[in-house]
Amino acid sequence: MLKDKLQDYHLILASGSPRRHQFFEDLGLEFEIRLKPVDEHYPDHLQGYEITDYLAQLKAVPFQKELSTGDILITSDTIVSLDGQALGKPTDPTQAGEMLRDLSGKRHEVITSVCFTTPVKQRTVNCSTLVQFASLTTEEIDYYIHEYRPFDKAGAYGIQEWIGLIGIERIEGSYFNVVGLPTHLVYRTLKEISE
Repeated sequence: MLKDKLQDYHLILASGSPRRHQFFEDLGLEFEIRLKPVDEHYPDHLQGYEITDYLAQLKAVPFQKELSTGDILITSDTIVSLDGQALGKPTDPTQAGEMLRDLSGKRHEVITSVCFTTPVKQRTVNCSTLVQFASLTTEEIDYYIHEYRPFDKAGAYGIQEWIGLIGIERIEGSYFNVVGLPTHLVYRTLKEISE
């Protein structure tokens, strides 16, 4: 399996997300977590996957000089795109409420890019999933924000949490992408890199 193919490689996951850590464990991969702060700003003209590609690659920059032969650095970024506008992580309950009210009753796109960096090359893949929200009441939004504090999540929600159970009517594409990582793409890309 993939773990055997990667025996000569050292995976470095540059993410503080517990969900992404769990996905790598569930894929049966051995990996090291390494974190460096990055100013996650992007040029205004970028849209959709251009934003997540740019940010996933930007997150790799602080590590590039320290990568050794056999290292594969994995960085990623996720946005929620509503009517062409990118929603990042909310900074406070007010902003989280605004995002959820905007998403209520509408369809949006969740886009994740994953960047694989070695000492000699870099490859970026991305995935898009369409998500339809039911109409949410003010009470439901306030309850979710108070109980789940979704300030580390793009678009102010986690599909795997209470809001997903009661508010997501339909998705088209990868569920795991909405949680935060297109695991099928990670698996396939690592398989290709190791062949």
